[in-house]
Amino acid sequence: MKAIIRHLVGSGIIVSSFAAAGVTVTAHHSFAPFDLTVEKTITGTVSKFEWTNPHSWIWVDVPNGKGGVDTWAVEGMSPNYLARRGWTKSTLKFGDKISIAVRPMKNGQNAGMFVRAALADGRVLTQVDQPKD
Repeated sequence: MKAIIRHLVGSGIIVSSFAAAGVTVTAHHSFAPFDLTVEKTITGTVSKFEWTNPHSWIWVDVPNGKGGVDTWAVEGMSPNYLARRGWTKSTLKFGDKISIAVRPMKNGQNAGMFVRAALADGRVLTQVDQPKD
């Protein structure tokens, strides 16, 4: 009987630990820094594409009208999520011309959350499942 109780208590602790970890993992990120009511399009050149967890990053050099460039950091979904939607680590390359729609930062920094992008060759990149023909 004691062995059964120990087993049930041990199983309960393990299950509770996994449940608590799940809450922590899903709550690791907030969309609070982004203005979800605004969509801004930036056009420039990819300077870096980081295929990293937990989020991918696209770095874009955008002409600023003063003869220079402003570098924008655009946060995307995880590589696993993007790979299931057809992206690869070489989907974007240094020097690619790109227009990206983002949800900009509320604080005005040159950063945003990825919505969609158009490449110079006409490809449109999204983070959502595309309908099958």
